[in-house]
Order: sequence, then C-alpha cells, then structure tokens
Amino acid sequence: MSAPPFTGVVSEQGVHAAVQRLAAIEPGPYWVVTCYLKLEPRDRMRGKYLIKMKNRVKEAASGLSRQSVSHADREAIAADLQRVLDYLEEPNHLPHTHAIAIFASQGLDLFEALPLPHVHRSRLAVEHEPLVRELVALDEEFGTILVVVYDRTAARFFEVTAYDCVERPGLAGIESSRAAKFHGGNQRQVMARGGTPSGSAGEHNYHMRIRTEKQRLYAQIADRVFQINREKPLSGIVLGSVGVDAGAVVPHLHTYVHDLVFGVVKLSPKQATPAQVRDAALALREERERAWERAHADAVKDGVPRGWAVNGADPTLKALSRGQVRTLLADGQDDDPRIDEAVEEALRQRAQVDVLYDDKARRVVDGLAALLRFRA
Repeated sequence: MSAPPFTGVVSEQGVHAAVQRLAAIEPGPYWVVTCYLKLEPRDRMRGKYLIKMKNRVKEAASGLSRQSVSHADREAIAADLQRVLDYLEEPNHLPHTHAIAIFASQGLDLFEALPLPHVHRSRLAVEHEPLVRELVALDEEFGTILVVVYDRTAARFFEVTAYDCVERPGLAGIESSRAAKFHGGNQRQVMARGGTPSGSAGEHNYHMRIRTEKQRLYAQIADRVFQINREKPLSGIVLGSVGVDAGAVVPHLHTYVHDLVFGVVKLSPKQATPAQVRDAALALREERERAWERAHADAVKDGVPRGWAVNGADPTLKALSRGQVRTLLADGQDDDPRIDEAVEEALRQRAQVDVLYDDKARRVVDGLAALLRFRA
C-alpha cells in the first residue's frame, strides 16, 4: 500500500481516524516501522533530514542483525525501511508542517503518513505494533488555540488544533463611521494664521464616536473569547491585527483568559487565510515554548542539577523508571538510543516531554535531563 503526496491541509477528523486505526493494531507476529521526523527549515536545508534518516535506517538494520529475527522478517523489515526512505526522498511527499509521522508494515498492508505540527525528536523504531503514544499526547498537550483577527469594524475567530484550523462565526461591529479624515461643513479660514482651515465644532464628536465604536467592538470580542473558553477550555489565545491598535483587545479580556494570551501577530482580517492564521499561531506558540525551555534549562545550569532536577542519561532513566519525572528534557540533536527509549517511556507515563532546540540551553543538558515531581 502506498501513500499519495500531500496536496493540502489534512483535516483533524482524518488524522484522528488514522490514529484510531493505528491504535487498534494489537501486537502480533508482524513488524511495524514507526518514524517520527522533524521537518523544520534547518532540517530541510540541504536535505539534512534525509541524511539523518538514512543513518537511522542503517542503525536499525544493524541492530536487527544482532537479534534473533528470521530471514523472512528481516527482509520484510528492510523493505518497509526502504519504503519509508523512498517516500521521504520525494519532495512533493513532504507536508508544509514542521514534522511528519510514518508507519509502514508489509504484513499488515500498512503505510500511513501524517503531517504533524512538531515532534519531540526524530526517531525510528521497529516493533510489533505502531508507536502512537506521541500522536495521542500531541493532540492532548496542544489543545485548542483561539486566534482572533480584527480591525475597527469586525472580528474573525479561528480554532487552531494540532492538525487543523477551522473558522468560527465572526463578529461584525456596529455600523462604523467613515474612516476618512474629518471634513466639517462649517470650516472657516483663519486669515491671521496664513489662511489655513481650522477644525469644525463637530470634529471632536466625530473622533469620539469612532473611538466609542472601536471600544464597543473590542469589548464584544473580549466577551466572545470568554464565552468560547467556557464552552471549550483554551490552551492559548493569539490576537491578530494591523496598525497601532493590534493589541487593543488585551485590556478588555477577562482575568480568567488574560494569562492565556501568547501574543500579537500581524494579520489582516480581510485577507488572512486559515493557512496563514495557523502558521502565525504555531510560530508564536513555538516562540513561547523556546522561552519556557530557556527558563527551565537553568535547573541544570552548567551541567549541574539545581533543585528538583537530574542531568545525564543514566540518572534520568533511573528517575523515569521510578515514576519521578515531571518534565523530561531531551537534546534533539543527540543520537543516543537511550533518549528515544526515554521519550517513549515518558509518553507512556504521560509525563510532559520537551526537547531543547535552543543552542544555549542544549549545551547545559548532557543528552538527557529531567525535572522531578519530588526529591529523589
């Protein structure tokens, strides 16, 4: 079974259906190749992602030669690994997202490729079942980000999830005053000042009316955001607009949702597409996560654990086996296979898994580190 190239955004329902199919596969005699691959701009540069995946395929094949696997199974696994590589070698097969997950098994007539917003780290595994914990955890941890794109006349609302971007009913403001400059009917010439027109008596009222209309719309937007959060708890809020009023809605937000604001992006409510909204929301979310990672990397500053933290693969794996890990920090550039095992185990325990991409933070993590729930 072969998978077609990506022709657009895969719907959330389609991804969920695929995850359910994969999760329903019980461990059996057949082998399944699971591939999680980062496709960020730096990974795509000069085909770096493909070079790394080829190296992982070689390591997987070498590892099988040291196991008691039958010749027929070894041939089937090699064919599945080659199918994954062949798929990734075609540029039109790659999604526009920052990651992809691929599952392949000849015995199960399986080949599934799913675009993802991100993965914890690139990894390749050969097991008797597909490793779907990261897919399930991704959906749960990502949640729903509400993006509000507005100007002085209207607002549009978008729900961004791990796999989709759907527009909700918008909000039209009251009939607004014309946006052109004020031209009063009773302007007079002040000859003593060179004959320049002076403001009419109605100019102040005109500008106050515009200001009142905007403030009413911003209050309505804040009320709608509050109601949406009550219907479906949000994981974040992104505000999009242009001009000096880009963040004007923030002071109107209820205190319950104020802390959910990721930030403000430049988007035009009349021209923004769901794809542009999704990209802007993901970029802002990633920026916020990087700041979080840099702050938490201080717990293992200079390679020395600070507070409730452990650094290094062995002490981290030991704490993970005891169920003590609250947050796992993994260097996404380290090829130590123990990191892949730790990520899978953390996903199984539903611990929060974070991969450090920041260069400064990565230098202080010796492959693996962890923040603990309590002291060891």
